[in-house]
Amino acid sequence: MWLCHIEIRGRRMAVIGARSVGCNAPGWPTSLEAMWLDRPAAPDPHDLMHAVPSFVVESDDVADAEPLDMAFVHGSAGGENVSPHLTWRGFPEETQSFAVTCFDPDAPTGSGFWHWSLFNIPASVTELARDASGDGLPDGAGEARNDFGELGYGGASPPPGDREHRYVFTVFALDVDHLELDSSASPAYVGFNVSPHTLARGALRATFQH
Repeated sequence: MWLCHIEIRGRRMAVIGARSVGCNAPGWPTSLEAMWLDRPAAPDPHDLMHAVPSFVVESDDVADAEPLDMAFVHGSAGGENVSPHLTWRGFPEETQSFAVTCFDPDAPTGSGFWHWSLFNIPASVTELARDASGDGLPDGAGEARNDFGELGYGGASPPPGDREHRYVFTVFALDVDHLELDSSASPAYVGFNVSPHTLARGALRATFQH
């Protein structure tokens, strides 16, 4: 595979395709994948949510504004696809349960990309171990399918050559102890149920590019 940059109608884009197709190929070859590199920057997802108090989210694996280690990158990008360690504190005393999501607002989809949706974490749980997704979940917790179509955590995998992507790991403190959700729920439907019950939230915003 190769990567080159071309301009069509004054817009710069990255093109990924087979070596047998040149960068100067006319039109829009159907065998290529393209993404606009000058597309507008997406807002932080929290800027689109109602205002609530914040609390502290920390991690042994993820840091604000720092690239994700390959351990937490999807296999399609050469990573190990392991969910990272997360811990949180300072949430409201009336918290009844938690939800956790990982969202990439920079994916060239028009709707971002959901990498993780975890719900019904008991209020007594304030930490997820590394590689908790799947068999290491707290009792009672559930996961939805990510936008890869896979159940549980799906690591970072931005298009090669695209600009840096943000990966927003959010912990939501909720005012109910159980959401009527199961693994068939889409990430958007998880968010639809989480939003009206959110007492507070905290986040870490990692990055990745390749």
